[in-house]
Amino acid sequence: MSCYKQVILVRTDIEMSKGKLAVQVAHASVSALMEALKRKREWVEEWLEKGQKKVVLKVTSLRELMSLYEEAKRFDLPVSLVADAGLTELPEGTITAVGIGPAPDELIDKITGSLKLL
Repeated sequence: MSCYKQVILVRTDIEMSKGKLAVQVAHASVSALMEALKRKREWVEEWLEKGQKKVVLKVTSLRELMSLYEEAKRFDLPVSLVADAGLTELPEGTITAVGIGPAPDELIDKITGSLKLL
């Protein structure tokens, strides 16, 4: 039986307050969950039953974030890209985070296993 988790990738090369960062992580989590509900409902049900494991990891650039986003799409994982609305700290359209999953640990780890915790 697989274990399931959700991973949120956050850019560390842009200045965000702790509150802004928390909101971007929340956006990524909810958006990725909505994608998973559309396509991988059985993964969501298992993830919810097992405690909703989430891990927040850091990336150092937009290029790295986009590369990981595209790789998650190639693996057919539920994935979401967060672009800020520009209402507070960041310019409109600033890409801040990516949510992946919930999905089996082993699939997510193939993409994010080398990244460090935020």
